[in-house]
Order: sequence, then C-alpha cells, then structure tokens
Amino acid sequence: MTAQSCPRQHCATTMDSAALEPTLYTVKAIFILDNDGNRLLSKYYDPDLYPSMKEQKNFEKNVFNKTHKADNEIAFLEGMTIVYKSSIDLFFYVVGSAQENELMLMAVLNCLFESLSQMLRKNVEKRTLLDNMDGVFLVVDEIIDGGVILESDPQQVIEKVNYRADDNPLSEQSVAQVLQSAKEQIKWSILK
Repeated sequence: MTAQSCPRQHCATTMDSAALEPTLYTVKAIFILDNDGNRLLSKYYDPDLYPSMKEQKNFEKNVFNKTHKADNEIAFLEGMTIVYKSSIDLFFYVVGSAQENELMLMAVLNCLFESLSQMLRKNVEKRTLLDNMDGVFLVVDEIIDGGVILESDPQQVIEKVNYRADDNPLSEQSVAQVLQSAKEQIKWSILK
C-alpha cells in the first residue's frame, strides 16, 4: 500500500517530516542555577514551553534533581534535550527539542561558559556572577536571540559585549557615582 492509497499513513508521514523540518530556532531555553537549584538567570525562547513561571521553576527543579549529581553532559527529560556544565557553585543549562543536535547545543553551552569565564576573569562562581549580572545578560543576548544561535565564538561575544559597554557612558562609573556627581553639580549651580 502506498502513502497515496492510505490517507492515514500519508498524514503520519507528513506530520513526521514537518516535525523534523530544519529550523533556526534551536534553543528552547537557557538557565543558570546555583548549587541549591535556585534560579540565577533563565530565558525561555519558546512561549509554548512552560508558559508560566511556576511551570518553568518546576522544570528547572526537575532538571537540577536529575543532573546535579551526574557526571554526564547530556540529559533527556520531558521530551527535551538538555546539555549542562557545572562550575564551583553554578550549573549552566541549554535546552533544545528532543530532535535537536546535541553538538549545536553544546557549542552554545561552551560559548556561554567560556565567554563568562573571560568576562569574570576565570572566576565563574555565584557571587561574581551576581555582581556582574548586567554583563551576563549581554553575553546571553549576544549568543542567542529568540532561540536562534547568533554566535558560538567566545572571543567574538566578548568583543561585542565590550564594544556595547564602551558605548555606554555609565560603563566607566557606577550609577551611584553619576548620581553623586549630578547632586554636586546641582548644589554648585544653586550656590552660584
């Protein structure tokens, strides 16, 4: 019997090929957890995948419970392919669909880790990460946009992040320093 003579088989074949269509939307989610499984950063790129905060946190907790004691780099959970890496007191995760190429996801994970390692001067741990969270978000945004992988070379990511930081006049000074300077200018203009 051919696919044309059996509509049911044709429909199943069409659905299977549609599910395996290549797409640029490779990454479903990316998140960083501390060694207790608490979220430090998360970005979900598929609005249908865990749309509520509660669902996201449950998924992250399940992933953490499955991976935090394992020596592997890849896990399969809830129909997702998950690649991960740990460093001191942090766990880094990149999530893709079940059919996604693990090497692509691993390239994103390695780029994220190496970029953060360079940015944080090889001190990839919770306290340093939290102190530099604005830069961490910039790194993630340079690597992935809406689930599409933009860059997988850590050196390129760091150059772009540094370029962006140089464009920002506040990058040299903290917000507190800028506010203090503004207060002093206002004080001197009132006294004149």
